[in-house]
Amino acid sequence: MRNTTAPAPAGRIHSWDLSTGVDGPGTRFVLFVSGCPLRCLYCANPDTWHMRDGRPASVDEVMAEIEKYRAFLATAGGGVTITGGEPLLQRAFTGSVLHRCKEAGLHTALDTSGFLGERASDALLADTDLVLLDIKSFDISAYRKLTGGRLAPTLSFATRLDRLHVPVYIRYVLVPGWTDDLSAVDGLGAFLAGLGNVDRVDVLPFHKLGAHKYDALGIDFPLRDTPVPDPESVERVRRRFREHGLRTP
Repeated sequence: MRNTTAPAPAGRIHSWDLSTGVDGPGTRFVLFVSGCPLRCLYCANPDTWHMRDGRPASVDEVMAEIEKYRAFLATAGGGVTITGGEPLLQRAFTGSVLHRCKEAGLHTALDTSGFLGERASDALLADTDLVLLDIKSFDISAYRKLTGGRLAPTLSFATRLDRLHVPVYIRYVLVPGWTDDLSAVDGLGAFLAGLGNVDRVDVLPFHKLGAHKYDALGIDFPLRDTPVPDPESVERVRRRFREHGLRTP
């Protein structure tokens, strides 16, 4: 049972925004929290890596902002998505916001790499209507080089979400020379086909829209010279996922 007398934890956030079609169903209030344990080479938001760079925010402050849009979000078939950074780095804050959103009757989504999936309590996941699970690669070596982390925690989290019947959208960023190996795509497709909770797989073309953030921070953008994938390559990967019975909008 939840301790309803305990004060809601404060968090550190980067920003919030409204979006349509890319952060879950409908129009979403998207909360960007600060801090991430991974260092993905293609990351578009290096300004969210460090918690110290975020600003303090209370759950009440976040909910007051969400309340301004609550009727609109409900009418538009949307809800609230918590992203980052990595929301599970601030699990107590993230869990409190998700719980308050559920109490307000809003659809909730959690955008996570799954690397810290073991930190998500069953109570937090019960307040989560949808997980946007970013699987960076299905090749163990490539995953390590691409993110600096391990693949196994994400796959373990994926199977746990299946056991708990939490709906999942998979996000797979297609990076030429890194995640376009079709044998790895097939391996991921077979793994996902064995789960019963994957509603769709979104193949997202690598882009360089965050390059200016690296410049502003004075750090190197590792994939600055990597080409963006052509439409044919993106469709080829989508087709491989569909061959495993997975939906790729």
